[in-house]
Amino acid sequence: MNLVGDSVHNFIDGLIIGASYLTSMPIGIATTMAVMLHEIPQEISDFGVLIYGGFSKKKALFLNFVVALTAVIGVITSLLIGSYFVNITNFLLPFTIGSFIYIAGSDLIPELHKETKVRKSVIQLMMLILGIGIMYLFLFLE
Repeated sequence: MNLVGDSVHNFIDGLIIGASYLTSMPIGIATTMAVMLHEIPQEISDFGVLIYGGFSKKKALFLNFVVALTAVIGVITSLLIGSYFVNITNFLLPFTIGSFIYIAGSDLIPELHKETKVRKSVIQLMMLILGIGIMYLFLFLE
């Protein structure tokens, strides 16, 4: 289940990367950097889940790599669709951004609300503000 879910997630990441490059090079670079920043900890945690699930380190690493390639398939899909349909970014960008907002609203935010210790809540808030700040800095790439 972890591998299938990660495949869908990576494919959507690839769609937004491809669509952002169709929009402009600076937006593409900023999007690629943002996706990379959130993918690194996510892939490490997926590796841990696979190890915990009984896979060998070698097999878990290989499967994680294969699943990560679905992002490349997403980029290729986005670029191919964009070459046939002129304004496809008007659909792809809102679709993928909406997917990320849905994931944040349905999965991530409820997890943050489970924390009751003030210190950890402050750390979570600071990390959220840091993430917003990094995205704001990406605006300067445009």
